[in-house]
Amino acid sequence: MTQSPSTLQAKQKRGIALTVLGLLIFIAISIGGFVNKVNQPRVLTPSELKINRAFLFEKPRMLPEFALTDHLGQPFTPTSLEGGWTLIFFGFTYCPDVCPTTMAQLATFMESLAGLPEAEDTRVIMVSVDPARDSVEKLAAYVPYFNPDFVGVTGEFLEVHRFATSLNTPFRKVPGQGEDYLIDHSANVVLINPRGDFHAFFKGPLDLPKMKLTYRSIRAVWEWD
Repeated sequence: MTQSPSTLQAKQKRGIALTVLGLLIFIAISIGGFVNKVNQPRVLTPSELKINRAFLFEKPRMLPEFALTDHLGQPFTPTSLEGGWTLIFFGFTYCPDVCPTTMAQLATFMESLAGLPEAEDTRVIMVSVDPARDSVEKLAAYVPYFNPDFVGVTGEFLEVHRFATSLNTPFRKVPGQGEDYLIDHSANVVLINPRGDFHAFFKGPLDLPKMKLTYRSIRAVWEWD
């Protein structure tokens, strides 16, 4: 049976529509795969991590017991570090340069993670190395200024010192400056894994593109065992 020209034309149009639809689906899948691949972190070797200012321990280090207080007045203990990835910086509110610069960089770093899986369970904590002057109220006014989700921590001097020492970030008061003294401290940023163990650290001063690259790489190869 011979089909009318209108019927043939309708079939031809339907065939073209299906072909175009198939091409659009293929393009969408290809773009989706490309975007997903681009968003996947690059896995670096230990040597590459060091070149990019990140130092990963072969075996994460367990932390000793400690009892500190956050800027909301809540207890800050080893269990406070469990369940997510934590970046810890040791600083103080009277610090004239390194501390505000590093805190601002950490705020920018967190912004750079927006839209990535790592943004969901990464947090930043500043532990005061000047507990004599950095009260809970002082930290509450200072730390959230950089990011409302940042947490400030303080406590008794010996507790803070013991905690800092366990994370290889010693500090000392600069002598001979009276009441306007400064604190000599590290600019490194410590990384704690979801088990609450000392996992790695980023060498200060921070290089944010390198930090993002290494942080995502470190997380990509970590296994909860």
